[in-house]
Amino acid sequence: MKALCWEGAGRVRVESVPDPKILNPRDAIVRITSTAICGSDLHLYDGFIPTMAEGDILGHEFMGEVVELGHEVTSLGVGDRVVVPFSISCGNCFFCEKDLWALCDNSNPNAGMAEMMNGFSASGLFGYSHLYGGYAGGQAEAVRVPFADVGPLKVPDDMPDEKVLFLSDILPTAYMAAENGNIQPGDTVAIWGAGPVGLLAIRCASLLGAERVIAIDRYPNRLRLAREAKAEAVDYRAVAEVTETLKEMTGGLGPDVCIDCVGLESYGHSLDAFYDYAKTSLFLATDRTHALRQAIVACRKGGTVSIPGVYGGLLDKFPLGMAFAKGLTFKMGQTHVQRYMKPLLERIRKGEIDPTFVITHRMRLDDAADGYAQFKLHQDECIKIVLKP
Repeated sequence: MKALCWEGAGRVRVESVPDPKILNPRDAIVRITSTAICGSDLHLYDGFIPTMAEGDILGHEFMGEVVELGHEVTSLGVGDRVVVPFSISCGNCFFCEKDLWALCDNSNPNAGMAEMMNGFSASGLFGYSHLYGGYAGGQAEAVRVPFADVGPLKVPDDMPDEKVLFLSDILPTAYMAAENGNIQPGDTVAIWGAGPVGLLAIRCASLLGAERVIAIDRYPNRLRLAREAKAEAVDYRAVAEVTETLKEMTGGLGPDVCIDCVGLESYGHSLDAFYDYAKTSLFLATDRTHALRQAIVACRKGGTVSIPGVYGGLLDKFPLGMAFAKGLTFKMGQTHVQRYMKPLLERIRKGEIDPTFVITHRMRLDDAADGYAQFKLHQDECIKIVLKP
């Protein structure tokens, strides 16, 4: 079969690879009908996530048709259309039973590697380095899905792929980010990054009762879509200081909730942003944390900082003293996708949210390498690419 493989930092290529096979009685083989390039895939593409190996198959946002099942999988049938969550979870451990699916104790075969880096192992992830299990991803014609009796969600035949594809990651991620903000009716929510997750977080924050949503970005097409989603838009290049702008917009208080949808590769034009860029370029730091610092500085006293953006290591110049003095609450982590898939499927069915508005490009799997370059460089106003194997 064909699959998109990682060849090194900045290099991916579609190659012929062996077809996936059932390895465990709880496995399924899914023929991919739609998959997508995610912003967090760029962290792999750019070389920020360690333990990638040449030939690793990428992709963690995908759906398709079940074509083969292990004999212990009784919840699915051959021919079912399914969306597959990006985190791989056993369903039986302490954390899965507490609905903390992304913290599963049993799905990462390389748990020792993760424990050395983070002190513990979270769940395995599709297509996201050997630190998270070395599982083949879904930017391919087919994929092996472990614990298929727990993860995949059957979707109705009358709902097209693009309506439900993002239940695999970015829609639950956006919803959990908004939920982690503990948004109260009347709150003002500021969101850093108006990429796919940020744009969906705007909609989710409004669903949860936010009165105002403010999006911070630099790309005109993203800012336009943010306005169309009923957010106020701030081009950080056009203001002297984002934190002061937000203070002025909120009567001196600051936003009630600040959501960092950017993560470890944030950009900016202030001194600390250039400092971050220089240190990561020289391999003296693991993450560029400019957006997160801004969120901490901007958030009102007693407010909440929600972090769905991926961070990978030790953060430099982290203003913990300020966060302590302001009494901020932090909530973060990989998304517990399985918790949100069914409720969000119902919201899509009712027309409360339509995630397809973030899609700007559709490509063949054969063109995926070009898609990565286009996505990274924001060419042709690219925001979200859906691949069709």
